[in-house]
Amino acid sequence: MSVVGRVGRCVLGLSGAFFAGIVLGVAYAYSNPERAGEFVARLAREIGPISGDTFENFVRIFFHNSWVALLVLLSGLFFGIGPWVIVMFNGVVVGVVSGFLTWSGLSFEKLVLSLIPHGIFEIPGFFLAGAAGIEWYRNVRESESPAAGFLRGLRKALKLYILTLGLLLIAAFVEAYVTPKIAGL
Repeated sequence: MSVVGRVGRCVLGLSGAFFAGIVLGVAYAYSNPERAGEFVARLAREIGPISGDTFENFVRIFFHNSWVALLVLLSGLFFGIGPWVIVMFNGVVVGVVSGFLTWSGLSFEKLVLSLIPHGIFEIPGFFLAGAAGIEWYRNVRESESPAAGFLRGLRKALKLYILTLGLLLIAAFVEAYVTPKIAGL
């Protein structure tokens, strides 16, 4: 199977893990809204306030997401398992927050408008970073020389990470400049 085919299958698998995490997170939020509310409040404190400066938000979002994507990529070196765990966990977080907010009265339409515009770029970016890390690990594992496989996998992973950064740059722009207007935030 070609690298593109393996990466594509991996991206599809990671998307399944992410959406399974969302379902679990929503189920948790609806079954235990008090705990979900505590989690959302703690998460909001950790993230901190949104700046009044849109460009500052854009830069902050881009660098935060780029760092997370790099961690997702590097986690692939942990036997190819790391991206699956991180992506599914992030799906659970999205599910808990979304479930709690809709349980609290946020309309489903407003929720979708606040996630989809930037999410169509950001989420595949994270899946691609995860697939890059898994592909890197595969190159190490399948090579007769682990050092050569490491370097070959690193080159492939960096190419995919550059594509990831492009998606995250678009996502950060949309999240800072477009999403607030569309969602009425």
